[in-house]
Amino acid sequence: MTDLVLGERRHLINLAYRLLGSLAEAEDAVQEAYARWYALPGPRQDAIASPGAWLTTVTSRICLDLLGSARSRRERYVGAWIPEPLPDPAEGHAADPADRVTLDESVSMAFLVALESMTPAQRVALVLHDVYGYSFAEIAEITGRSQGACRELASSARRRVRTSPPTEAPAARQAALVRDFKQAWEAQDITALVGLLDPAATFTADGGGRVTTALLPITGGEQIGQFLLAVARSVSGGFTLLERTVNGQPGLLIQLDGVTTSVYAFDVADDRITHIWAIRNPEKLRPWTT
Repeated sequence: MTDLVLGERRHLINLAYRLLGSLAEAEDAVQEAYARWYALPGPRQDAIASPGAWLTTVTSRICLDLLGSARSRRERYVGAWIPEPLPDPAEGHAADPADRVTLDESVSMAFLVALESMTPAQRVALVLHDVYGYSFAEIAEITGRSQGACRELASSARRRVRTSPPTEAPAARQAALVRDFKQAWEAQDITALVGLLDPAATFTADGGGRVTTALLPITGGEQIGQFLLAVARSVSGGFTLLERTVNGQPGLLIQLDGVTTSVYAFDVADDRITHIWAIRNPEKLRPWTT
């Protein structure tokens, strides 16, 4: 029974990260779920036909509660709140196999940012149904709502996702665009930078009040290009840009004197970069520095 229960950890971490957008909070939620399991008397545990289903239900409910409290915390957050970026362990970033998040389209930064615009109940209903294939009857049991209400929650959540067009470019083209962006930034070539950006592109940074960064989103290819050049010129001695996989897609790692200071995630469409998310909050860079 113990091995069976512990074997659910990776699934639970994956679920909780998609629900919360934070690996640290996901780990805490899963730890709490396990604490509740082990607090059950032996006969209660034995009476549970599927410990995995029980743990999934409890973890989802914990995440639902956390999302509710997170909304008020994020209203007080300094600047924009961006989901915690995930590295690819294959690129040299250590991760316990039981804690690794499967890097697919359901953890792309664009999708996670879209989830942030939803209510907690919408987010839970969409992730459980559309990503994990849970029935609305099961979701109703987890959330304490009717099946019809859960169906409507998922439907309204899908409409929000559709307002954010999915990445259209193939992976190889995405990688090429990010590589060209890196080279243009290193060369401080404003013409090349602006040429890679959609005219209506947006740049959003998350410093959490811990480091200096743009507090408000920057809109427009020209404006973003000028901002990036100003960043490059403000760093004495320059910085190092490394191509890395961020949440399963091509991204960049920025280092100063060998220390990771930023992770950049991108979204592209029509052969242009449409969104840039710059995560600079040191607390969110933990998976990239350990």
